[in-house]
Amino acid sequence: MIAFSIIHCPLFISEAFCASPFDNPDTIVVARDGTGAFRTIDEAIEVCRAFMDYHKVIYIKKGTYKEKLIIPSWLQNIELCGEDMNATVITYDDHANINKMGTFRTYTLKVEGNDITLKNLTIENNSARLGQAVAFHTEGDRIKVINCRLIGHQDTIYTGVANTRIYFKGCYICGTTDFIFGPSTAWFEDCTIESLINSYITAASTPADVAYGYVFNNCRLIAAEGVDKVYLGRPWRDYGYTLFMNCDLGRHIRPEGWHHWEKQREQTARYLEYNNRGEGAQPQQRVAWSRQLTKKEAAAITPANIFARQDSWNPTK
Repeated sequence: MIAFSIIHCPLFISEAFCASPFDNPDTIVVARDGTGAFRTIDEAIEVCRAFMDYHKVIYIKKGTYKEKLIIPSWLQNIELCGEDMNATVITYDDHANINKMGTFRTYTLKVEGNDITLKNLTIENNSARLGQAVAFHTEGDRIKVINCRLIGHQDTIYTGVANTRIYFKGCYICGTTDFIFGPSTAWFEDCTIESLINSYITAASTPADVAYGYVFNNCRLIAAEGVDKVYLGRPWRDYGYTLFMNCDLGRHIRPEGWHHWEKQREQTARYLEYNNRGEGAQPQQRVAWSRQLTKKEAAAITPANIFARQDSWNPTK
């Protein structure tokens, strides 16, 4: 005679097919001190159901979480919400020269899924400055990053897939070289961008057939002590698109503003500014192949317009 052990399941249905106790829109709590349902963020991500049609919050209490994380492509509608932006820290320390890892495997947090929100977190790559080291890597679409600190050196943020959309609001972002780079369309609102050395802030690789790349609006550009020669960006690929508008540009921004990376990209790169202020805002000294928008052109550039697709996603609503 064979005995069956079935807990909380209908008769004759395998336990493997029972609904998870976490398969609901309730909040999951993660805490290093053991006061939550899980002690690691990865464990909480693992119990989330694939392709959820409801919003699921993973609430992360204060603490330092040394984890290398992926939110996979089959997860959606997840929010990672920290208890405190400064005290809820996700950290790892890979860099490109560890076992010939290369840039694109160095992430601390990689988001492959769509409709993912991050709030009140510090996401950092705290490796030594021995090579490229990504803190935050995105591949999904409709990603929101609100009130977060994104910390690294070279290549802090990699927005990795063309035609995907990311919205950053109220974030602090720092790095050394090309520390915001990639082909995605991303809007940065009310963010503080700190350059740690004399180098380049952005390295957009926007495809030729994508209308918008990186848009920085109402952002503040600052620099570490002694840093005084920083470019707004250089095009990683021929048609890189970057716009700074209504931003406060510190004195560390070079008068010419932009670098071509390769000379022929002066013919194709899309580098734009509008209504910036501060000592680094010197439109009359910018490179001839960049452009200042007109008031009418700038008025048409809104999150709703740059993110326009069939789904009409507008993260500001």
